[in-house]
Amino acid sequence: MKGGSGRMLLVYKLRRELQQDARSVLHHWCAKRLGFHRCWSLQLRIVWLIKGVLVVTETLHAMSGQEETDSSIKQEVQGEEDTDTSETEEKNEEMKDEAGPEVEEDPAPKEKSVWVPSVLCTISKERHSFVGYTIDIYESLDSFGAVIWPAALALCQFLDNNRKQIDLLDKTVLEIGAGTGLVSIVACLLGASVTATDLPEILGNLCCNLNRNTRGHCKYTPQVAALCWEQDLEQSYPRSIYRYDYVLAADVVYHHDFLDELLVTMKHFCLPGTTLVWANKIRFQTDLRFTDNFKQAFHTTLLADLPEQEVKIFMARSREE
Repeated sequence: MKGGSGRMLLVYKLRRELQQDARSVLHHWCAKRLGFHRCWSLQLRIVWLIKGVLVVTETLHAMSGQEETDSSIKQEVQGEEDTDTSETEEKNEEMKDEAGPEVEEDPAPKEKSVWVPSVLCTISKERHSFVGYTIDIYESLDSFGAVIWPAALALCQFLDNNRKQIDLLDKTVLEIGAGTGLVSIVACLLGASVTATDLPEILGNLCCNLNRNTRGHCKYTPQVAALCWEQDLEQSYPRSIYRYDYVLAADVVYHHDFLDELLVTMKHFCLPGTTLVWANKIRFQTDLRFTDNFKQAFHTTLLADLPEQEVKIFMARSREE
């Protein structure tokens, strides 16, 4: 029991320290020593590593607690079995004295106690507060699109603090590259009718986060749909039917090979009368080149420049207006 208690204490301390310090240490190390904009893929790997350690420690914590419980139960059962055995032996001795010697039977083998884990693994969640609600976002460890990125938080804060400038009440909103769904959730809570889109493999977690945080709180039920940039846009989303008041995008520009397709998709949905709001963290030279192309494709306005987060938020309208 002493060894189990010591292990539980060690696991608890490790888990607590990781939860308290992981984010601040990671941000300081990447930003100050490696140059945050130059080590984005490394940061993602470190995030996954920390989350993996948290999962392991959580599982060990559950296993330690289960082992102690099983040990105490085993001691109680063993004590009862010893008592029953001694009483049975006394009765058998009395019967032997009365009836004479008998052939002894082999005792039935005792069943061994098999430990079954009650917790296989747990995934940590991020908790944020916007529009007066607490929002719990579950992330996944296997995709860029299933992690909350800085520009999404900045855009949520901007929408919450500038409701008159960006009035989403009773407006139709499309989010491209919705990821975990945080921006779409905030837009729903602000009264918009939202369609959140992303790659097909992202939609499961996206749908769960949307339903968990909007059910019973929003005027409109959010919709989820698959959208691959530039692929069959007119066939899947004909412009004559799919018209939105706002198109939202956060941290959709990063180190990938589909920036041209992304710009085509933005043009497809940003029709006359539509407002495109794009938030992005500057990391690579490709971000700057895309920003130049973005400004040439639309009439743009810089809504916010957040130097501490290295995030800029743009508003854009079609040049056809």
